[in-house]
Amino acid sequence: MMNNNLRSPGNIGGLTLLPTLPAGACGAEPDEAPLRPPSLDQEFVTGSLTTPLGPVPRVSAALRWRDRWGAVRARWGVGRMDYKVDPGLYALGEPDGESPVLVSANYKLSVDALRGALPGLDAWLLVLDTKGINVWCAAGKGTFGTDELNRRIAASGLAQVVTHRRLIVPQLGAPGVAAHTVKARSGFTVRYGPIKAADLPAFLDAGGRATAAMRRKGFPLAERAVLIPIELIGALKPALLIAIPLFLLGGIGGPAGFWENAVREGGFAVLALASAVIGGAVLLPLLLPWLPGRAFAAKGFWLGAAIALIVLFQRGLTGPLWAGRIEVLAWLLAIPAVTAYLAMNFTGCSTYTSPSGVNREMRWALRTQIGLAAGGALLWGTARAMAWGGL
Repeated sequence: MMNNNLRSPGNIGGLTLLPTLPAGACGAEPDEAPLRPPSLDQEFVTGSLTTPLGPVPRVSAALRWRDRWGAVRARWGVGRMDYKVDPGLYALGEPDGESPVLVSANYKLSVDALRGALPGLDAWLLVLDTKGINVWCAAGKGTFGTDELNRRIAASGLAQVVTHRRLIVPQLGAPGVAAHTVKARSGFTVRYGPIKAADLPAFLDAGGRATAAMRRKGFPLAERAVLIPIELIGALKPALLIAIPLFLLGGIGGPAGFWENAVREGGFAVLALASAVIGGAVLLPLLLPWLPGRAFAAKGFWLGAAIALIVLFQRGLTGPLWAGRIEVLAWLLAIPAVTAYLAMNFTGCSTYTSPSGVNREMRWALRTQIGLAAGGALLWGTARAMAWGGL
């Protein structure tokens, strides 16, 4: 049986699946501008629902091609920092005064994951202003939190829209929300929902009780793979700036002319750099559970060392003997350093890191990576100079 105190027939929004605090008090401060309601002109809004406070934007659980194309673009870093919706109150389906209120972030992927996972349900969605950051990250960054939640409750007039005083907050947002403070300031009781939006219907049918499985967050292959595009794009931008001088410097020295040397020596340098980037941004998330070491930097180092050996083995020693040996050593230092550095980007989106552990890792890993990369660059430059001198 459905618990009518928590859910009415129709649509319910939930929480973000993506790896998404404070701003004001129960209401806006006297010197703050009033918070505006969300616009009815947003592309994903399908209409409006009349409430005692006026029209509220209505949204559907059915995602349109624009929503899916926007998600693809955001995954590849196109407009990602501005991929957000207006904060405020939304109606999903045909909610009434007894329909549940679900809280989310104003990162559009979070809102879409919420509504898209819950067809056939009615609910109110209270979207917080997280500056376009998802729930999990915003809870740690300070934008999905107690004060912002209280501000949105007051600004939306939620107490006049619903007859109950219950909120369902994503479990991943719990680090930023103090339930007792929300209760004291707004009168609304906070209940933490399950990890996955897809579990919300079962959670609500069970009277707001989550099973142990609903409270456990994994990090399976699909969730790791979905992180690759944005990490790869972010890594390629500086890599391209480094690749151009590597290619040109490769033309210095060698038995042939400048451009022939650049294609052979510089081209290999660009290939080695690209291999390090692909290792840190693509292979590491895919192979994460099986790589040795606990720290992400250590996992990246061992992966980078394997990549360096494969790349150097495929090439073999070419050119003057000593210059070739020094170049081999240069890439044995540089490739693991780059891969390990990129590997640390995943500490913020994995499910088993902690702030203290990340801080400790950063202190020793960054020094090591900088030292290895600098040593590799110096040796590579030395090898090019020796090749120029015919050594």
